[in-house]
Amino acid sequence: ILLELSNNLPDKPVVSIRPAKSWSGEEFRAIWDYRELLVFLTWRDIRVRYRQTVIGLLWVVIQPLFTMIIFTLFFGRLVGVPSDGAPYPLFAFAGIVPWTFFANTVNTSSNSLVGSSNLITKVYFPRLIIPGAAVMAGMVDFSVAMLVMGGLMAFYRVEPTINILILPLLMVLTALLALGVGMWMSALNVKYRDVRFALPFVLQLMMFATPIIYPSSIVPAPWSRLMVLNPLAGLIDGYRSAVLGRPFNWQSIGFTTGLTILLLFWAAAYFRRTERHFADIV
Repeated sequence: ILLELSNNLPDKPVVSIRPAKSWSGEEFRAIWDYRELLVFLTWRDIRVRYRQTVIGLLWVVIQPLFTMIIFTLFFGRLVGVPSDGAPYPLFAFAGIVPWTFFANTVNTSSNSLVGSSNLITKVYFPRLIIPGAAVMAGMVDFSVAMLVMGGLMAFYRVEPTINILILPLLMVLTALLALGVGMWMSALNVKYRDVRFALPFVLQLMMFATPIIYPSSIVPAPWSRLMVLNPLAGLIDGYRSAVLGRPFNWQSIGFTTGLTILLLFWAAAYFRRTERHFADIV
């Protein structure tokens, strides 16, 4: 009887929702249609990060500020690392703030897909929104820390110049770099869970290969050519030029911009190619 009833049922169309094979205008429109979800996930990440904390957003200031104090005591005074004539605390802080944003954002976004497995397996939406929300949440911390940078400039009586107007562009470029790396690592982490263990170690090594503690001017010529391949090196030099009012190395910034755009598009292509399998293996 059940077999006869099932045979008499009208055929219903089966709708399969899946990501496109390549980026297109329709894909960008889909991200725009889900912009409210992006805002919600960003707000969720901020709330979860500071839930049940006593001082809340002050942790955004404490982490780079205490790191700057330690670097100043050990590297600025005991070791005598040069700072190109600038106050070492301000010199170090100008490198610590963008590095802290980049490292924390990449770590968070790399685990964002795995952490949102319940959401991914239940409903379809553009998966890029998840690592994108991690970057946007990190931008809130980044902006607060940059306000502290202004306080340090006032404390050391460093007058802002017209170079300071480049800071927003440098912040956007740093966010795009973090999005590209975080998007790539999040897609890899879905399939290879070793990423969550290897990435913090790689970032720790990368910190010493980036001119945060020391100026890029003291790096010998053979090594400075390799340092150009590190996009954060050019960005941090740009931050210091903007804060201290020094000439920009436009060649380095241009190369960093091109490298960031290439990395962003390559990571987006890899993310798109692997996205259709996230719900199966996450």
